[in-house]
Amino acid sequence: MNELPPQVQNQLAQLQQVQQQAQALVQQKGQVEMLLRETETALEELNKVEDDATVYKSAGELLIKAKKEDVLKDLEEKKDSLDVRLKSLARQEERIQARFQQLQEQIKQSLSKGSGKAE
Repeated sequence: MNELPPQVQNQLAQLQQVQQQAQALVQQKGQVEMLLRETETALEELNKVEDDATVYKSAGELLIKAKKEDVLKDLEEKKDSLDVRLKSLARQEERIQARFQQLQEQIKQSLSKGSGKAE
């Protein structure tokens, strides 16, 4: 009686897999949001300095002198790219949430059918 039918076991395994995917997605989304905030902060600060100010950009372990306009362009491109990535992750998150709810409902239905037969 404690044994779950194979179909329910399969659905539970799928549910666990979807939950793990959702957790990984939340982590990715958090990282992208953090990078986006950092990029926006850098853009704000860079826009505050004079056009002829000495500006450096990071290249791995090095800081390299660069033109303000070039750094602004790079940061804007990075921001745009991160915005697109964040929107993509949000869509994936919606799909995974829908799949999670669908699996939960299927499991509930399977279990209620199973308990109905036992009674």
